[in-house]
Amino acid sequence: MTKTLQWTGFLSTLFLALLLPAYLVWLEPAQQEQSLEDYYTRAVIASTDMYAENCAVCHGAQGEGIGTNPALDSDAVRQMSPEDLEKTIARGRFGTAMAAWAVEEGGIFTTAQIHDLATFLQQANWEYVAARTDELGLTPPQVIALDVSTDTLNALSALPNGDLLGEGLQRYAENCAACHGGNASGTLIAPALDTPEVRALSPEEIAARIRDGVPGTLMAPWGDTLSEAQISALVETIIRWPEIMQSGVEFPEAPLADFAATPEMVAAGERLFSIACKSCHGVDGYGSPMAPALNNQIFLSQTPDAAIYQIIAAGVPGTMMPAWGIRLTDDEIRSLVAYLRSWEETAPSILPPIREP
Repeated sequence: MTKTLQWTGFLSTLFLALLLPAYLVWLEPAQQEQSLEDYYTRAVIASTDMYAENCAVCHGAQGEGIGTNPALDSDAVRQMSPEDLEKTIARGRFGTAMAAWAVEEGGIFTTAQIHDLATFLQQANWEYVAARTDELGLTPPQVIALDVSTDTLNALSALPNGDLLGEGLQRYAENCAACHGGNASGTLIAPALDTPEVRALSPEEIAARIRDGVPGTLMAPWGDTLSEAQISALVETIIRWPEIMQSGVEFPEAPLADFAATPEMVAAGERLFSIACKSCHGVDGYGSPMAPALNNQIFLSQTPDAAIYQIIAAGVPGTMMPAWGIRLTDDEIRSLVAYLRSWEETAPSILPPIREP
């Protein structure tokens, strides 16, 4: 019995002596490789979700860029130094809609998250990113073209300086009609421009109002958005508006008023808010370091539906709030207004602490 036990012990020791090196040579590296692969998989998923929740709304579900927001699926991004890319994410870009995302700059990302996101952007499989963004229900709305029709431009071409009027009318359609009305006849939130009083102003004064805004009103400064040539074209268009109307050019009016909301509109607005607004305005509209709270009595009681519509459609120049009018339909913007308005009955009268999105 003793010899049997001795042999058993010897064989067990020999087995372990042979197995351990084999494990170290063959199995351990495989496990380490699998652990490393699992780590990278988790990191990619985390960064993909972070991109979908915070970046896709401006840069596209597939990194293709939206409007003036640049594409991230580009050689320019892939060839940037990691340090420069991290600085761009952390500090933003002055004079653009690219905000600072670092916590120390007023954003919501930690240094580690910014490092991971920069690495992700330079190595992303954009087809996977698009699929994951769609899976999360965060694919942004398609851009809607609002160009003046070819027929309208052809009608204007017969007038003196017709090309200038065409340029001005396009800028008006994109940037001014939401407030001042399709036919420049005014709305609930902005005055008419097709008036003798406006035409009595000097071209320089009209240009200054466009460029610098009008304090105390919703008329924001457009000097950082429109070039001097575009402002000059707008001035020409405003001064010659009766002549334009006499040529047969006319926009359909879409008067802004309080919206009769339905449960379906509120539900649609809630979905859109989670895609387009939550990353900046926070969960349930309670604000974040990126943008102010919307879910409060002060904002909702003092801001009519028409003004909320305008803010969403035209944006707020000089801030991170983009113009959604070229990306959302009228019904979609109205659904957002309906969703925000649905908060009013229970909105706090004092702003709650900022909640992270």
